[in-house]
Amino acid sequence: RRRRRRRPRKPAAPLRTAGFDGMPSEPTPVASSGAAAGEAADRGGPGDDEALFGPPSLAPVDDLVKRSLKRTHDMFVGNHAMVRPEDPSATELLLRVKMHDEYEHVRNVPEQATDESLGLKPFLHTPALADDATREATPNAITRMLTDAAGAGAPAALGDGAAPGPIVPMEAIKPPPGDPSTTVQVALRTVRHEIPKPVWHPPWKLMRVLSGHEGWVRTVAVDPTNEWFASSGNDRLIKIWDLASGTLKLSLTGHVSTVRGLAISDRHPYLFSCSEDCEVKCWDLEQNMVIRNYHGHLSGVYCISLHPTLNILATGGRDSAVRVWDMRTKMGIFTFGGHTNAVCDIASQASEPQFISGSMDRMVRLWDLAAGKCSVTLTNHKKSVRALAVHPNEYTFVSCSSDNNKVWKCPRGAFERNISGHGGTIVNTCAIKEDRDGSSILAAGTDNGYMHFWDWSSGHKYQTMQAIPQPGSLSAENGIFDMKFDQSQSRLITAECDKTVKIYREDPNATPETHPLDWKAPKMSAAHRY
Repeated sequence: RRRRRRRPRKPAAPLRTAGFDGMPSEPTPVASSGAAAGEAADRGGPGDDEALFGPPSLAPVDDLVKRSLKRTHDMFVGNHAMVRPEDPSATELLLRVKMHDEYEHVRNVPEQATDESLGLKPFLHTPALADDATREATPNAITRMLTDAAGAGAPAALGDGAAPGPIVPMEAIKPPPGDPSTTVQVALRTVRHEIPKPVWHPPWKLMRVLSGHEGWVRTVAVDPTNEWFASSGNDRLIKIWDLASGTLKLSLTGHVSTVRGLAISDRHPYLFSCSEDCEVKCWDLEQNMVIRNYHGHLSGVYCISLHPTLNILATGGRDSAVRVWDMRTKMGIFTFGGHTNAVCDIASQASEPQFISGSMDRMVRLWDLAAGKCSVTLTNHKKSVRALAVHPNEYTFVSCSSDNNKVWKCPRGAFERNISGHGGTIVNTCAIKEDRDGSSILAAGTDNGYMHFWDWSSGHKYQTMQAIPQPGSLSAENGIFDMKFDQSQSRLITAECDKTVKIYREDPNATPETHPLDWKAPKMSAAHRY
């Protein structure tokens, strides 16, 4: 009879017990026999346990966290509606600390009047007080608390034996005769700010249309000598036009994408251009070629501005940075960060702030070149700021947005007033003209092809005109992307969406009788102001 061979038993799986905090404790092996248990006890090491029972398996962390949270909730759920009992001593201490912080500087008041002081100064004597008045003159709980909080080291607020009564003022030094402080001065009544009546301006009318571009015209710039101007746009060509006759003189090629900004130096024969190909180029107008490239922008460059007195220029674009360049060495001086969206326009002036930027993040930032950082951030706008203009004579500038055109006072950017009336449309460009009689006008071009003209001081919009698209273009292609006044301030040059450059001038035959001023003083209110 054959004997069956008995198979050895497998060791039992380790038992895992949960600790108090929900984490599993060390595994406890269960031996199949006494010999196996003795052998395991003899080995007795963590490495031997792993060799005998295999690696321990841990519970998932998410389950342990949920189990711990549930256990905590069950433990404290009964205390949810319990209110902490109020401690009178702690409440009194808190009140004492608050009183000490608020009234410490007025605790040591002059002592109250006594019979002796009233005898020496009869004018301080007051008639007998009624019960209510006597009760009011009695030190209240706050006064007593301050006196108690002072402690023994501080002087008492009330004199020893002093009766409640009026407080005696300290004796002041008698001023010499003729002192202006002894004379009665009557303050003038403050005059309420009134909106000035607008000055009459002749209306503008179309003078000339220049066609030659093969794409949208995005930017124009006028020569300081007022003999020619430059324009460029989606066709990547920079065209030089004669300002008097309107004939094309020159076309410059070099950019590989849309040209978004042009600037002409008044001290050098240089033309600067910025494009969506991340390039900023300097053109020598005597050789008609590129002589410098300014590398550093990480995306398209949307705007460019030259400093009026220093040999530096500032550019801004879709990378949300304002970069200041040395015109000669091509080196970047500053890289101003702070905007969170594309920088649409940059304005410059000789005085502080020397550079002002407007962005799609609805902020206007004033940059300090000496400190190399942003000095002021203006956050009043509710929509993106695409156009800026500095007043030529006043120490102010305007930022244009679809919500409002806001006038700011330099150098700290103090808000002055709103100039509205463009109907909430997107304002792409603006320009300020100074007249001979001291008045000014603000012109703005919108994305739907309208031009608006305001009197600067009163904010009265005296003219609105719509640009007529060139025959052959779509009726929707009538947006105005840029506008500049020439150096004589008599002609307005616009870059438009219908691939043309238009020149406007004031109507010479217009008079206040033929075009009367239709103005009614509005009521100033807080909502209108801000």
